[in-house]
Amino acid sequence: MTLGFLGAGNMGSAMMRGIAASGLCKNGEIKNILAFDTDADKLNRLADAGVTGCESAQALCDAADYLVLAVKPQVLGGVLDALKLRREQVIISICAGISAEFIRQHTIADARIILCMPNTPLMLGLGATALAKCDGITDSEFALAKAMFATCGIAEEIPEDRMREIIAVNSSSPAFLYLFAKGFLDYAKTVGLDDGAALRLFAQAMTGSAKMMTDSGYSIDELIKMVSSPGGTTLAGLDKLYAGDLTGTVQKCCESCTARAYELAGIKK
Repeated sequence: MTLGFLGAGNMGSAMMRGIAASGLCKNGEIKNILAFDTDADKLNRLADAGVTGCESAQALCDAADYLVLAVKPQVLGGVLDALKLRREQVIISICAGISAEFIRQHTIADARIILCMPNTPLMLGLGATALAKCDGITDSEFALAKAMFATCGIAEEIPEDRMREIIAVNSSSPAFLYLFAKGFLDYAKTVGLDDGAALRLFAQAMTGSAKMMTDSGYSIDELIKMVSSPGGTTLAGLDKLYAGDLTGTVQKCCESCTARAYELAGIKK
């Protein structure tokens, strides 16, 4: 099978490197990885991973069995309008907010599509990708797509009609977490703590807390209680977060993120 990437930005490049180094290529399931980007330097930087650059987007589409759409969602329609695709191709879209119907309107009426929403930690092999199988995709084709993303982290299947809602949960959420982290690191600076030490300690606290959520068997509420001794420092801090309606603010953040995803698809919600 030949895998093609239309776009070689951070996300697409990270995927290509992860897949190229995985068993999917070593066992021959994926024989070639091709890519096209208007920035030739991005393609040149992928040569060491065994990725072959194509001279045009159409040349890429002509050769690819699986075609990954990794361009900005705002320009996707125009890009697809200029291309001729084949019905037997599997189209994998990582474009935020874009529906299968949108892609079909700009390509083939019965195009075979898998919608995916990865995140930037995929660049370190720690990605979290949501995938949805659309009409016409076989179980084996979907399994291969899921395996591709699993080479760069974890991959979870969700319903097609929730692909915009999931963006706030796994794809945009790293930015929200970074902003939350900035508050702690800014505080550390104001009290004279070493920047590097504070960063490492807080980052490890986030890593450990994430593992506690997935591996400890305790609920979120139980985990909060485990850290919160009566009359202690944690409760004093939590009181301020509750007073500021942190969870309510997060809810509004996610709702705004989702609304923008619908706007990108030309849908009012």
